[in-house]
Amino acid sequence: MRGSFRDQGRLFSCISPETRVPGDHALRKIRALVRDVLHELDRSFSRLYSKEGRPSIPPEQLLSALLLQVLYGIRSERQLMEQLNYNLLYRWFVGLSPDDPVWNPTSFTKNRDRLLDGEGFQKFMSKLLNHPEVKPLLSDEHFSVDGTLIEAWASQKSFRPKDGSDGDGTDFHGQRRKNDTHASVTDPNSRLYRKAMGREAKLSYMGHAVMENRNGLAVAGMVSQANGTAERWASEKMLAAKSKKTGHRITAGEDKAYDTADHVAKLRAVNITPHVTQNQAMTKTGKMRRSAIDARTTHHLGYALSQSRRAMIECIFGWGKLHGTMRKTKHRGIGRVAANFLLNLIAYNLVRIPKLVTA
Repeated sequence: MRGSFRDQGRLFSCISPETRVPGDHALRKIRALVRDVLHELDRSFSRLYSKEGRPSIPPEQLLSALLLQVLYGIRSERQLMEQLNYNLLYRWFVGLSPDDPVWNPTSFTKNRDRLLDGEGFQKFMSKLLNHPEVKPLLSDEHFSVDGTLIEAWASQKSFRPKDGSDGDGTDFHGQRRKNDTHASVTDPNSRLYRKAMGREAKLSYMGHAVMENRNGLAVAGMVSQANGTAERWASEKMLAAKSKKTGHRITAGEDKAYDTADHVAKLRAVNITPHVTQNQAMTKTGKMRRSAIDARTTHHLGYALSQSRRAMIECIFGWGKLHGTMRKTKHRGIGRVAANFLLNLIAYNLVRIPKLVTA
């Protein structure tokens, strides 16, 4: 028998979004973990807001929505608000009922900046890593460090001479453009950088991450301007903080870009054993490079293990650029780009942790 077609359906419904989401949906475990962390941050959130005035967007819902944006690779906050308006799965994850109005995109962005100024993302990352189910998964002795380029939200035409000698920047063919003499008028903090010889130069930032070697979870991250020494500088800063926190010697696996005598010496000075890939390639002048890592380090089994586990950090960057929002940022300025980069690291951990807990 053919069923009857009703174009509009019923006016009212008593079914909640909770019943609409399958019991085995991947977001269920992620949502439970996020709720636990947000509960721990309740007092920190209270200090960011005044006790008087008009109520803002709840920071718990704000952070949940931002994580949702990274988890599903939603390209803008305006599109995020649009999908929150009709997607019951997204409403359920954020904590909105089907009747709740969706926020204005401009108001959402302003409230996001409040969390950024209050270091809300860093606190969320810290609480997540100290969660009772997550902490046993982490190594406090062996780490890996690497960096990746993040394409800036600025075009090549915006990269103009600092003295204003160029007009609108549309005709730059045949010009020799350098970061010393040129800057982007759209995003002055971005830098023209190329990943390798023969590759095109792009306006970029550089993201840096520290991964623990036991299960490959990201434990720290930061963003810097793109230049030749940024990776080593960020590594020294993040690893020194990690070594101080653990209170004992740690190891750090790194690729050959970190193989300089100065960098290796600085790591050893702060109780870190550098497991850096030896760079003994031939230079342009025909001479062989001399690695700062000798047989005293390489003959240990731990060095080979660090080199093997180090490659896992590329999974973090690969996930962030393929599924998240890391490949090309939609933000301007180091502060906002760093916040988005940290959100991608958090989202990667949230995807990985439920699988590790049940393994």
